[in-house]
Amino acid sequence: MALYVTAAEILEKAERKQGALKTLVYDSKFPNIKQLFALVCETQKFSSVLQEIIESTKLLKLAKLKMPLAKVLLYDLLIGQGLKCGGAWKANMMKHRPRLQAELARMKVRRKVSRNEDLLPAGSPADQLPRYVRVNTLKTTVRDTVDYLKREGFSYLGQAVRLDNLTLKNKDFVLDLHLPEVLAFPPNTDFHDHFLYKAGHIILQDKASCLPAHLLHPPPGSHVIDACAAPGNKTSHLAAIMKNRGRLFAFDLDGKRLSTMSTLLLRAGVSCHQLANRDFLTVDPDDPQYKDVEYILLDPSCSGSGMVCLRDRSPADQEEEKARLAALASFQLRCLNHSLRFPRLKRLVYSTCSIHSQENEEVVAACLQQNPDFRLVPLLAQWPERGLEPLSQCLRASTTKTLTHGFFVAMLEKVGDGRGIKKKPAVPVSEAELVPPAPSSDAKIPEATEENSDGSDAEEMLTSAVGEINDSSNKKRKRKRKRKKKKATKAE
Repeated sequence: MALYVTAAEILEKAERKQGALKTLVYDSKFPNIKQLFALVCETQKFSSVLQEIIESTKLLKLAKLKMPLAKVLLYDLLIGQGLKCGGAWKANMMKHRPRLQAELARMKVRRKVSRNEDLLPAGSPADQLPRYVRVNTLKTTVRDTVDYLKREGFSYLGQAVRLDNLTLKNKDFVLDLHLPEVLAFPPNTDFHDHFLYKAGHIILQDKASCLPAHLLHPPPGSHVIDACAAPGNKTSHLAAIMKNRGRLFAFDLDGKRLSTMSTLLLRAGVSCHQLANRDFLTVDPDDPQYKDVEYILLDPSCSGSGMVCLRDRSPADQEEEKARLAALASFQLRCLNHSLRFPRLKRLVYSTCSIHSQENEEVVAACLQQNPDFRLVPLLAQWPERGLEPLSQCLRASTTKTLTHGFFVAMLEKVGDGRGIKKKPAVPVSEAELVPPAPSSDAKIPEATEENSDGSDAEEMLTSAVGEINDSSNKKRKRKRKRKKKKATKAE
């Protein structure tokens, strides 16, 4: 019964705009977070269908239930895997079950559909998004994963070259056109019970959520901070890019989420991490253990407005929503400014799963104004959706333009000495050096190296060339001096 009470409370709070579903689920401290999260998301997904059945059968009056509780009970009774409670609630719902099932059947007949999913509003964003899977290169390779899936009956179509190649059916799948370790499958493809998922060989992660670690791309052996780490998908991605070499500091204030994250990282084979149950804002940037931190991934708490399954469909009080976004933006800016205080920081990626400019471009713009020794790095020229002007160096993602959840990513790079005096880099860093291009479907995934990151090879070649020029000049001067001495000797 606790499952349904908690789920109903979360749905009611979400309708009142008291927080994003994901945050509310984790804040509930419910023992089985995964079970609760699935129930809440699926109930909200079918909310309009459930409400129509409840109203047409007058269930609230007959069963003496409130709407949020009636929805979660009805979802499991008719669409889910059956009621997981006993007592009066189950007896009450089972008494009305024939009428409820009959109403669901009539609804399908009226709309001329056969599946429950077909009752969802036409063009629902959740039904259009591919199922993205990130291959965990700590345990396997893209090639081996593709071969395994082909043996299971999946049909591999190669690497996508256009966005519409991600519109897939049946058991077709492709390698993503932007991210070299991401595979795309038809919507609603379920891998939760698949061996590759349970063994940690694949991570179920939206493509947009893979961008932050991919763009930051810390080389193996580096020291990295994941500032607001739970539930850990981005942390495991960073570890894979680092090849488990170096140190990966991960912080999160929520102990429950950190415990769940520890299990995820163990399954993914991550070993270079150091978890800390603390507020990132209390971490001292001058602490000796962080003296070599050069890369930071900051994905702070946000409104969650870009997450399709977490979007609140009820109208919000504009004043309350405005105050909530202002509070979130203030917190995000504090986190961003705090991150830039780490003395050896080279690059930082800031990301949110929000569609609001107040949490995205406005936070970044305010930060740049307060930190003149940092600049924005242009990202992925081929990405179809950019940050709002004038911050077009940033990336945005959406269900319509990128076939992902709503997302925002910005990369900040240090270019000054901390006093606002900009230094001219010896070798310009191109976008190609920042982000390796996606390989062809048969290509081997390139290894991340320090040279790819900071252009040290080019700098070394430049130094060598200057040295050779200097050596050549010295030899010429010596030859001139010898000729002068010979002339002087003959004259004598």
